[in-house]
Amino acid sequence: MSHYVTAEKDKVPIVQKAAFGAGHLVNNLLPGALGIFMFFLLTAFGMDPFLAGLLGGLPRFFDAITDPIMGFISDNTKSRFGRRRPYIFAGAILSGVLFAVLWQLYPQNSQMYNFWYFLIFSLIYLLGNTIFATPLIGLGYEMTSDYNERTRLMAFSQTVGQVAWMIVPWFWVLIANPNLFETQAVGVRKLSVIVGGICIVLGILPAIFCKGIDASKMEGRVKITYKTLFSNLIDLFRGIAQVSKNKPFMRLCGATFLVFNGFQMVASFSYFIIVFYMFKGDYGLAGNWPAWFSTVSAIITAFLVIPVISAIANKVGKRNAFIISTVVSIVGYGLKWWGFNPEIPWLIFMPLPLMAFGIGGLFTLMMSMTADVCDLDELNNGMPRKEGTFGAIYWWMVKLGQALALVLGGLVLKLVGFDQNVAVQAADTIIRLRLADITIPALTAFLAIVVMWKYDLTEYKAREIKMKLEARRGVL
Repeated sequence: MSHYVTAEKDKVPIVQKAAFGAGHLVNNLLPGALGIFMFFLLTAFGMDPFLAGLLGGLPRFFDAITDPIMGFISDNTKSRFGRRRPYIFAGAILSGVLFAVLWQLYPQNSQMYNFWYFLIFSLIYLLGNTIFATPLIGLGYEMTSDYNERTRLMAFSQTVGQVAWMIVPWFWVLIANPNLFETQAVGVRKLSVIVGGICIVLGILPAIFCKGIDASKMEGRVKITYKTLFSNLIDLFRGIAQVSKNKPFMRLCGATFLVFNGFQMVASFSYFIIVFYMFKGDYGLAGNWPAWFSTVSAIITAFLVIPVISAIANKVGKRNAFIISTVVSIVGYGLKWWGFNPEIPWLIFMPLPLMAFGIGGLFTLMMSMTADVCDLDELNNGMPRKEGTFGAIYWWMVKLGQALALVLGGLVLKLVGFDQNVAVQAADTIIRLRLADITIPALTAFLAIVVMWKYDLTEYKAREIKMKLEARRGVL
């Protein structure tokens, strides 16, 4: 167990933790809702599957460009309200409003009208969301300088964020319910307004209540104007280059890419296995089992896994906690072979407590460790601190993994012989599908352990770096 005691000045008050958690709930709710709503482009608005695929993929390229730029801007911003909070406040409002506007589609419009409407507003929405999300992540990295308090803060925020994943699976049920909405299109339009409103209210809370590092005397920040645009781009690429040379951070990115990519690649497979293996292709009999599977997973992650991971990290360190949680998740993936049982449907919940250690441990620990590597970067490269840039690049890796997983997941489905046009899949197809559902995330999780094996930014080193930084800044 860590023998260090967190100083009072380094503890984050519960009100700030709750506000930061509210921001993370929004940061999970928006992409979760977007993923569910995208399905109804096909069924409610008659969008061609290829065009719908383009609408899911093309905006990601734009997103990959704007994230690092926004991180750089927030790192170098000078404001009496801090470097991050003005953007979070404005971004929350933009995100909520634009999400609702994005889904004001009508099936009687031409397909190409809906395509271009959605594509244009997707780009505008993602820009607004970047203005919110990137500074929010950076703010979390600087809310405390204590090694263990960082884990507690991230654990709290991830717990609150999981509430989104308890809610999102039921959007399928709500939108398709004729007793609630006249048509699916009406359900999408109305529910998007509700989701957008909730995100505005919760999203502005971190801007109001959370406090980041005192940047009033922070040196090294560049001026950002139209006249300095060219030099700003040079500074941006220089900062990205410095970040990419941070070996501990690159290990965090590599491990995250592997774990998240493996998980996302087979994320939809559980749904297919429940419907086509357990219930023989009968969607009616499958009912709400897929939704319950996702909701229970989120509940277990929030109220069991994250608190346990936080306690383990406090006792044995973040790297060791990651390895332990990842090994546990591999065992959970293996148990899916027995958990998905047509004779006993409720057994699908049996592997969840172990599987949840994978993603639950990943983001809790990785976000905490990213805050530690920000200190290492300041020690090596000086001011300004680059929490925004680190956060942007880290989450760019997450998004890259998600985009790649969607492509590879479809390829795997094709390779195992899955045919979406038939209700009863071949026995060999089901076996191959179930094996892929287990082996792919287990293999990528194992490779992530290999990547993190030599991660050496221990608690002792992190506290040593903190002392050197405080001495350099004149804070003793």
